[in-house]
Amino acid sequence: MVRVDLVERVYEKTGFSKKEAAKAVKLFFELIKESLEKGEEVKLSGFGSFKVRTRKSLQTRNPKTGEQIEISSRKTLIFKPSGILRKLMNR
Repeated sequence: MVRVDLVERVYEKTGFSKKEAAKAVKLFFELIKESLEKGEEVKLSGFGSFKVRTRKSLQTRNPKTGEQIEISSRKTLIFKPSGILRKLMNR
C-alpha cells in the first residue's frame, strides 16, 4: 500500500473530498515525523509504537582489506507492533 491508496481509503470511508483526504493523510505523517524528530515516542493504540534510538559507534574491520574502521553513532527508527496487531497477523 502506498500513500495514494491510503488517501483513497480515507476518501471512501470518511466522505471527505479527495483533497481533504490527501491533506489529512499528509498531516498525519507530518505529525509523526515531527514527534520522532524531537525524540518523542509515538504510540498508536491497537497498532504499535515508533521510537528513535541512538546506536553507539563501534569498531569493525573491512573484510576485503582487513583494515579497522569505525562506524559512527547514528539514530535508528524502531517499530514495535501492539499485541492486537501481532495477534491479527498470526491468525
